[in-house]
Amino acid sequence: MSVGKMLKGTLSAIAVSAVALAISAVTPAQAEVKELKIGYMKNPILEASVDIMDKWAKKNGVKLVKIPMAYSIFQEKVTATLTSGNDQFDIIWHNDDWGQLWIKWMARMDDVKGMDRVSKHPLDAFYDEDGKVSAVPAAHTVGTFFYRTDLVKPEEVPTTWAELVSVSQRLQKEGKVKWGYVGGMAMNNTWFSLWWTMWGNKCDIFLPLWERDNKKLNAAGWKPALTEPCTKEYVEFWWDALYTHKISPEAMTSYTRDEANAIFMAGDAAFTLVDSTHFGDFNSPKKSRIAGKVGMAPQPMGPRADKPFAWNEIWGWGIPKGVPADRQKLAKEMLGAMLTDMEGQKAMWDATGGPPPSMDAWEILSKDDKVFADLKNAVFDQNIGTHSAYYFPAWPAVHKAYSDVMIGALKGKREDIPKAMEAGMDAVHKAANSGQ
Repeated sequence: MSVGKMLKGTLSAIAVSAVALAISAVTPAQAEVKELKIGYMKNPILEASVDIMDKWAKKNGVKLVKIPMAYSIFQEKVTATLTSGNDQFDIIWHNDDWGQLWIKWMARMDDVKGMDRVSKHPLDAFYDEDGKVSAVPAAHTVGTFFYRTDLVKPEEVPTTWAELVSVSQRLQKEGKVKWGYVGGMAMNNTWFSLWWTMWGNKCDIFLPLWERDNKKLNAAGWKPALTEPCTKEYVEFWWDALYTHKISPEAMTSYTRDEANAIFMAGDAAFTLVDSTHFGDFNSPKKSRIAGKVGMAPQPMGPRADKPFAWNEIWGWGIPKGVPADRQKLAKEMLGAMLTDMEGQKAMWDATGGPPPSMDAWEILSKDDKVFADLKNAVFDQNIGTHSAYYFPAWPAVHKAYSDVMIGALKGKREDIPKAMEAGMDAVHKAANSGQ
């Protein structure tokens, strides 16, 4: 063979080898490019949970595409995605309010690593008829009564509605605050005003009171409790707080939690009640004028209560059934990594005040974290008598109907409250049966 032919053959071999090397260098890398899309409400606690997952994603060559949305559009947008079978999201924020509404479109999460170390009670909204769960906890969401430590000592914090009024009025008279109490009251913010007082007065939306077994509620005919004496009492409490005692702004009937939080963080109110996940903002010098001056205490009781009420629910993560199997598997691996990352969960608590999802993290925090101990006293050690929502498909419709009735009553005359409650019975009852 001539030298030319040998050289040509050698060059051809080299070229083939180079191409093969190039293919081996590019194709596997391209194959390893993995992507997961996560849709959620723009909120510090959820962003902190996403950060834990993102840490795992970066270590494992996964690109995590974050799609934060405003709370006001989240449910409608994601519901449309789920019902259409679109796999726009691989993971979504899965809240107990719509747990049953979405259950048939969500994958089951029992096999996710770390699920054996989460509290089972807050998962009630996410179980299907076969006892399988459709959510992985992101954080516990607990209604926390916050107070200004620079204005009242721990022993001076109101324990009853009457004390909330008297202490608020004293602080207002002394010129220390503009308002005694401020909290969200508009639709989807009802927990932070009407509902904590409702449950704190041993009351509820339907009869039997505090019942969450849908079969029992159905047997009772989904009868609203609006005409019960306990309802009249908490509605009158808020009417008086707005117009007679003036410890809360009249405009509070339209406030979201964000508007109420802004007033509290500006130093214009002494008390508020909202999820503990907002403690991070309250205590941030960059966001709050009262940073370092915020404490947590049990919720003030209504006249029918003999011990404080509290609720303990979760914000979770779910995977739509329409997501392809390989991406479902990858998403579950990432969620399992989040559930078992103790360092990440502790950092989430430190930054946001959101109780972490794993009970193992709780044990670690309970040993040496005073703020967590305060939260434990304010919530976990109290009477968690029922869930802070109902768990059936028509619940969002009930929430809307209830909110319309209550805001209408609070904008009317005090003496017309019983009439407004009677008139609202049919609307709430129809809403409860709208999904049957």
